[in-house]
Amino acid sequence: MSEPQAIPTTFEEMDLSKEILRAVEDMGFSAPSTVQARTIPLMMAGADINAIAPTGTGKTCAFGIPMLEYVQLKDSRVQEIVLAPTRELAIQIADELTRLAKFIKGARIAVLYGGQPITKQLNALKRKPQIIVATPGRLLDHMNRGNIHLDAVHTMVLDEADEMLNMGFVKDVTRIMDATPMDRQLVLFSATTNQEVLTIAWKYQHDPVEITVEATKEDRPQIAQYVIATERDKKMDHLLYLLDADVYQRMMIFCNTKFMTDKLTSMLKKQGYAAECIHGDIKQSIRNATMADFRKGKFPILIATDVAARGIDVDDVEAVINFDLPSENEYYLHRIGRTGRAHKHGVSFSLVTFQESVRMDEILKYMIAHPLPLHFEDEVLRDEQGEPFFENI
Repeated sequence: MSEPQAIPTTFEEMDLSKEILRAVEDMGFSAPSTVQARTIPLMMAGADINAIAPTGTGKTCAFGIPMLEYVQLKDSRVQEIVLAPTRELAIQIADELTRLAKFIKGARIAVLYGGQPITKQLNALKRKPQIIVATPGRLLDHMNRGNIHLDAVHTMVLDEADEMLNMGFVKDVTRIMDATPMDRQLVLFSATTNQEVLTIAWKYQHDPVEITVEATKEDRPQIAQYVIATERDKKMDHLLYLLDADVYQRMMIFCNTKFMTDKLTSMLKKQGYAAECIHGDIKQSIRNATMADFRKGKFPILIATDVAARGIDVDDVEAVINFDLPSENEYYLHRIGRTGRAHKHGVSFSLVTFQESVRMDEILKYMIAHPLPLHFEDEVLRDEQGEPFFENI
């Protein structure tokens, strides 16, 4: 199957149900994004899809709308599966699908992930959900326990497939796919492509349609990126300078380790800043509550490790600060992609020591190959002499 020549420009052109159109309007969407306009008609037609699309372009609605359109509400079996690499992303997807299903009576969605009590998930499964959003490990656990059967699945989506397979979930994903019917629809969404994604596509997809959403101003975040040259013992001073500028009301700070995340959070709290953190060692219920409070604006500064970066989808994060440079080039892209969402401008700052400059050069080469349309503002912050203490990239 190939893409239709005429790409729809409105949701009304897609022959969607009145319930979905009402939900889309309720969510504040006036027109489909490019990835939505290209994906929804193909999914509705039953095509397998391998999509490369940047973060923050509306991918959840792109696959969520077709899933809800052809779910059989009177069938209590699991019909549709969405796999996500992290707990936070699974929760985010389930929340957005729930909003899309707001006016569809009888649509039941369950989210399954590690770190949540198994009894709570068993109660959710007793409601006979037609749609499951899950991390691979926890879904496989329920399958092994006999709590879930995938013999009636007709649509399966792997969101952030590149990251999921990079994280070592290849065997789990393969076992899950092997438990679904051979003729089910398989849709892959990735920010980048890699050999694992291509292997899964070759093995499990049938004549897939390849979709690549180009890095245009409409489809990629507009993020001004800055490097701040510093020294290890001066990083905190530069960070406080950024925070004290009082320019940004909601920020995210990224560290490479759980220890540094905890340490930095403690240091900022002692300085009087309202900051919280999330990382893999924090109890899932606390992470959920922290994220909920951050979305509601109850505190302005969230500090996180890369494990949580993919699952954080907050439209009005104004700035991202890399306290540590990430160990993987892709993580830089995922980090700064937390800002500049929903067609808003964003800004990122990277605190770079001389020892980290080589790592920064590698990231810059990667960004040249995976460009973002940058929005360069006038110098945002200056030192006491009026000179900018960072350079844009």
